[in-house]
Amino acid sequence: MALDLNHILSVAVRGGASDIHLKAGLPPMFRVNGSLLPLRDAARITPDELKDTAYGIMNENVRLAFETDMDADFGYGLAGVGRFRVNLFQQRGTIGMVLRVIPYKVQELDSLLMPPVVSKLAEERRGLILVTGATGSGKSTTLAAIVEYINATRTNHIVTVEDPMEFLLRDRKSIINQREIGSDTKSFAKALRAALRQDPDVILVGEMRDPETMEIALKAAETGHLVLSTLHTTDAAESVNRIVTSFEPHMQSQTRVQLASLLRGVISQRLVPRIDGRGRVPAVEVLVNTARVKELVLDGSRFREFREAIAQGHDNYGMQTFDQSLLWLYHSGYISLEEALHNATNPDDFKLRVSGIEDTNETVWGGFQQGTDQFDNGG
Repeated sequence: MALDLNHILSVAVRGGASDIHLKAGLPPMFRVNGSLLPLRDAARITPDELKDTAYGIMNENVRLAFETDMDADFGYGLAGVGRFRVNLFQQRGTIGMVLRVIPYKVQELDSLLMPPVVSKLAEERRGLILVTGATGSGKSTTLAAIVEYINATRTNHIVTVEDPMEFLLRDRKSIINQREIGSDTKSFAKALRAALRQDPDVILVGEMRDPETMEIALKAAETGHLVLSTLHTTDAAESVNRIVTSFEPHMQSQTRVQLASLLRGVISQRLVPRIDGRGRVPAVEVLVNTARVKELVLDGSRFREFREAIAQGHDNYGMQTFDQSLLWLYHSGYISLEEALHNATNPDDFKLRVSGIEDTNETVWGGFQQGTDQFDNGG
């Protein structure tokens, strides 16, 4: 007998859950504002219930993939409730399932509290823009908001390649074609190659997972397209390093040259609990590829200089570090000092900054001392 999955998902969405965990031996668990909570008064799930539920929402292709690989990703929609990204996996001989809630409505960059520089990056017509962060940090939400900004402001052909498809994007000024791995194409690399023959202006690659996909994405950016993608990296400097070191040693120098030329920006984010308990807000680091940043990309030995370049690039280029973002969120009343310190890259320096003790880097913090300064331009 299967679980009443639709009821579980409806309760989760009404309760503001971001994820639903289904595991044999436990009641359904919801992640709400970062914490895991059980569904009230729910019975423990049996292995047979979970198996019947999983097989009830898989199509034949997904089922074959799951039985071959022992895990699978796919999308599931529930009318009037929402869409969900489903991950199925085997654990200790039974099935486990995690469903990520994908809202119907794509949020705007302003409502996500993105700084104005993100909108400026979205206005680029060619090159590579990366959105990075850990799993569950809101990368897909930000990427969808960037695509929706483009969709609302110019007439482009946008091709997305996703695994699985998350937000359903409607044509506005732009034409949008969304392709899902497994349903519409076999792999990121294959879909990317095909996309280059589909007269695209913008290509969204759900994730740059392997050197082949990275190589084709760089080629797409090189041939005059705007390429958007994600990486599971914690900050801008690590993102550059991850791409370069994914290639064989004899290709790394050329990859640095390509990145230095093609990279437009890196948006890295972490979700921080709001002080009012109403969800989470993103702390955002933004790198813009300036002349100085290009030098750092080309020279792999100057890895540690990225943060300084970002911090000092706020006034002229709109860049910001995580700690600058956290300071703005704290002064604006979105997050507590405790959460700001917990998420800060340099907690000691952050604490001094909050205490009003200045140091020689005062100029790189100036625009973040008051809560309204960062978004004077509408971010």
